[in-house]
Amino acid sequence: MGRYVLRRLLQMIPVFLGTTFLIYALVWAVPGDPFAGKCGERECPEQYVQAMRAQFNMDDPLLVQYGKYILNLLQGDFGKTFSGTEVADRIAATFPVTVRLAIVALIIEAIIGISAGIVSGLRNRGFLDSLVLVSTLFLISIPVFVTGSVVQLVFGIQLGWISPTIKGTGFTDLIVPGFVLASLSMAYVARLTRASISESRRADYVRTAFAKGLPQSRVVGVHMLRNSLIPVITFLGTDLGAFMGGAIVTEGIFNVPGIGGLIYKSIQTKEGVMVTGLVTLLVLVYLLMTLLVDMLYAVLDPRIRYE
Repeated sequence: MGRYVLRRLLQMIPVFLGTTFLIYALVWAVPGDPFAGKCGERECPEQYVQAMRAQFNMDDPLLVQYGKYILNLLQGDFGKTFSGTEVADRIAATFPVTVRLAIVALIIEAIIGISAGIVSGLRNRGFLDSLVLVSTLFLISIPVFVTGSVVQLVFGIQLGWISPTIKGTGFTDLIVPGFVLASLSMAYVARLTRASISESRRADYVRTAFAKGLPQSRVVGVHMLRNSLIPVITFLGTDLGAFMGGAIVTEGIFNVPGIGGLIYKSIQTKEGVMVTGLVTLLVLVYLLMTLLVDMLYAVLDPRIRYE
């Protein structure tokens, strides 16, 4: 296992460099003057513009700019915005909030989605199966921003059951926005689990387990579920990164002070250093989650061995 992890970490290096280079190139290739509006209603003086371009290496070739950025990044320096704000400080203030929101959403997605998928797969073509299929199709058909707006309007404003906007950033405060964020993926997890369970029911090892007289709870929990969860775990692992990067709408609706809103504001103000730093951090999350998912395969399926 140790050699496998080391090999995977080495494989991540070119992937990280390739993705971050594309991100850096695309962010700084956005048309428009990055210094527009930085000096109020009047144009910025030429000396100021030249000094800023020199500070951010904007006159160097793209590869040189990227090389200097990576060298600083390896030293823990995410750079500064045009206004002089440390990007690392903004990340430290907002990233933990988005991580908590993503974890809440992932837990809700996993518990409800897998449970609904198991029930639906075991009750194939029954009432509960039809109910799960209709419910998931309903969730898939509705965009997340619509779900969030309806939950906020109906349960927050009209019924008063929840607060329309969050009052804190703890795990309990993020349950409602976490549910909204997970609503779409929860439907996909339920359908994926249902398909895996339905396929496992027809497998020879499952029929053998029932023929040996094992109780249904053991057959489902030990034999069927462990094999059926492999594609679901893959989806959940990559979804954590998607939650962190795709929480812009949900954080905006419920006024969550996370990196989603920070990315949106940085794009609006053309703060390329901030956007690059945030997206680079999300790339690292994706790569680490992919490695963790691959390691979980061996735990779920004893036939998988990493030599």
